[in-house]
Amino acid sequence: MDGNRCSIDVNRKIVEFIDSGRSFAVALIIKAEGSTPRKAGVKAIIDKTGKIWGTLGGGQVEAEAQRRAVEVCKSKHPVVFDMNLYGADRADDVPICGGSMRLLIDPTPAKNRASYAQVAEAVLQRQRGVMLTIVRSAEHTEVQSQWFPQEDIPLDAAFPGPDNIRSCLARERPQLFAENSQNPKVFTEVMVEPVIPRPLLIIAGGGHIGQALALAGSLVGFDITVIDDRPEFTDPAIFPEGTATRDGDIPKLITAQPIAGDTYIVLVTRGHKLDAESLEACIHTPAAYIGMIGSRRKVALIRKNFIESGLATEEEFDRVHAPVGLDIGAVTVPEIAASITAQLIAVRRKSNPDLSTDQKGLQ
Repeated sequence: MDGNRCSIDVNRKIVEFIDSGRSFAVALIIKAEGSTPRKAGVKAIIDKTGKIWGTLGGGQVEAEAQRRAVEVCKSKHPVVFDMNLYGADRADDVPICGGSMRLLIDPTPAKNRASYAQVAEAVLQRQRGVMLTIVRSAEHTEVQSQWFPQEDIPLDAAFPGPDNIRSCLARERPQLFAENSQNPKVFTEVMVEPVIPRPLLIIAGGGHIGQALALAGSLVGFDITVIDDRPEFTDPAIFPEGTATRDGDIPKLITAQPIAGDTYIVLVTRGHKLDAESLEACIHTPAAYIGMIGSRRKVALIRKNFIESGLATEEEFDRVHAPVGLDIGAVTVPEIAASITAQLIAVRRKSNPDLSTDQKGLQ
């Protein structure tokens, strides 16, 4: 697999490509039904040679998108095409996932630079909103993009209308809407793509486990913030690119973080006393996940103290994942980080089935 297929901020990368003057196309899955390798709303960048940044799921779907991207980079005309994934036999060239996909290949993203830049900035600022990709097909296909922050969706928004746009945002699920116009004869498709901030993973403790967890968490789609009271363990150089670091009093810094329902907190500080103080700072927050490292004895003692002192009820402490991570027999630092990451994924995906990928659709 191409090393560029790691998780990227694709909208920001699109802006960079536009500003560099490179010839490329944006590939967007505008519809996916049944079992498919990727879902609607997934974007990738394909240059005039067929090289890809991001992924559409690999296999025949991606190969066909790359082939068409090379063609449209020459013609400068966007195309929309469908892929049937109902192959009958594993020996066939047709994928056997059992679904269908509709993809847009657009070599004209430069005219929509402002929208891509607005979405990229919204992602950076953790703002919710929607991006509309409007595809009008007549003699030629034309593509237009629009960005609306959540609070600025117009009451008089054109097709598919404000109610449908808000519904997609509320459900956090992209949707394709279509209409035919006979005078003039135009087929219009509008892809409504909710833009939702990546979940935030706050790691209290920048030691070996914190460093390994930051790397693993960034690879599976979390924004990362690392907090420690030791400057050498908040050095950005020891963490993945884009990691935010905070140096100072750990419990106070936790309290100062923007903790919401998409926040995940892992406590892996240098000692049980600091872990307990850090837990006190976040146990009453609306975080989606709170995990604390430690032996079963340590966890039991901290639990007893919290309940007896009134710092938390039994129900409140029960939401703390402690000892942290799935029980996979982890011993080494990378294994412990993997067990924690697996638990983060389980909590995130199982709490919102709409975010889950149908594993049977992977090629």
